Amino acid sequence: MSEDDRARCWWPGGLDGADPLMLAYHDSEWGAPVDDDRELFERLALESFQAGLAWVTILRKRESFRLAFDDFEPRLVGGYDDANRARLLADAGIVRNRAKIDATIGNAAAFLAVAAEYGSFAAYLAARLPRPAPTLPPAATSANIPATTPESTALSADLRRRGFRFVGSTIVYAFMQSVGLVDDHLPGCFRYRG
Repeated sequence: MSEDDRARCWWPGGLDGADPLMLAYHDSEWGAPVDDDRELFERLALESFQAGLAWVTILRKRESFRLAFDDFEPRLVGGYDDANRARLLADAGIVRNRAKIDATIGNAAAFLAVAAEYGSFAAYLAARLPRPAPTLPPAATSANIPATTPESTALSADLRRRGFRFVGSTIVYAFMQSVGLVDDHLPGCFRYRG
């Protein structure tokens, strides 16, 4: 069986067939644990930018986002000024939403403050969420995957209290899925660990 024939969750496919970016993201990133702070910041920022858009749109712009936001290095992004904002708003390679751009810049400073308090942002997440990540039961279907959980709502509230923006419970749950804080691969998917 080739990699393209493996059973997967339903969402990497589309009306015109599976998008290679979605397949690669599903197969190698989504649900895999992340403990690198730069990557955690990138994933949180991209989930915030995704609000109201299709995830494939963000994946198609991901390299442009990385170039525009200095590879999502929080120390650099947190120091952005009005000239950086203007540059980002003029960059057709990214989602040019002023509120999301401003939130990403502000979130970098909040991210660094949390990392300083806990030693790393990964340590902050580990202190708030259980490991190993919970998985879906063997009879689960896509209908069993929530948009939010009590844990995502609590994490969202704590992030907002710490100055983060664009981190509602739904965005935070998508972030948790992305970085392996929950594992929502469905039974039958080759990545399912149930």
